[in-house]
Amino acid sequence: MSPPPPARTRRVDLVGLRRALPADVSVALDGYQRHLAMERSLSPHTVRAYLADVVSLLVHLAAGTAADATVEAIDLAGLRSWLAAQHSAGASRTTLARRAAAARTFTAWASRAGLLADDPGLRLAAPRPHRTLPAVLRADQARAAMSAAEVSAERGDPVALRDQAVVELLYATGVRVAELCGLDLDDIDYSQRVIRVLGKGRRERTVPFGVPAERAVRRWVEHGRSALVSDRSQGALFVGARGGRLDPRTARRVVHDVVGAVPETADIGPHGLRHTAATHLLEGGADLRTVQELLGHATLATTQLYTHVTVERLKAIHDRTHPRS
Repeated sequence: MSPPPPARTRRVDLVGLRRALPADVSVALDGYQRHLAMERSLSPHTVRAYLADVVSLLVHLAAGTAADATVEAIDLAGLRSWLAAQHSAGASRTTLARRAAAARTFTAWASRAGLLADDPGLRLAAPRPHRTLPAVLRADQARAAMSAAEVSAERGDPVALRDQAVVELLYATGVRVAELCGLDLDDIDYSQRVIRVLGKGRRERTVPFGVPAERAVRRWVEHGRSALVSDRSQGALFVGARGGRLDPRTARRVVHDVVGAVPETADIGPHGLRHTAATHLLEGGADLRTVQELLGHATLATTQLYTHVTVERLKAIHDRTHPRS
């Protein structure tokens, strides 16, 4: 019996699949989950994704029957077979690379924990992902979006004040949406115009912001936040309509709505606004190391992706304006 397509495995309930696994496999996954969350400090979303990939691998090796899955069955041939099945099911190069990384992380941990005699993931190759960036706003489009948010906030509605502060701070700093939602009141220093951000891997960094973002955040804190704050706020800088810490999904909707109010703009969320900020910094003359530090990238290679965007923009402007292009 051939294993089911991995894409289907990822769509089913992870909790249900784990319940069908043998007890020793469930114990191993519990240990792996603690390793990811506590030792590697990965986000809950990343932990869930890694666990789902491992469960998909185990079910594949057990020929589709979770009850027959074992960690000991993982070998290089099985890893390659799993990725081949993913490819046949239509997984992209980026997806295959990410899932191969998840498998290697698990086999390395299982080997150290004594669950595998050796680490087959060391010999697992995967296609390099196509590293692409989402659409970004032009400088004039970004200004128009910020102006639209300011106009909405002028009526003094607390939610509108919050939304303006959210988009201004995201664009000014380029922080991730989870980082923004995790900010507390004491993480912002108005005198220095900087925020203290806790990023991936619990790495802390300091990110500056400009005068427009300062005005928007001050107005939200002084005139809007008190109308929404509750016992559930726990010092959060941004809160939701019910008083709890602002949810990243709400922040994404805010960005989509604000940017969508500007005609002929790409439909972007906070991630696109982060890339917009980085692109505009580089176009304005910032060096890669500075942008790397501001964005909280672990390696310069990630930041170097933005040079492609700026070069492509320069080429497009040249082609459009130079008489000998």
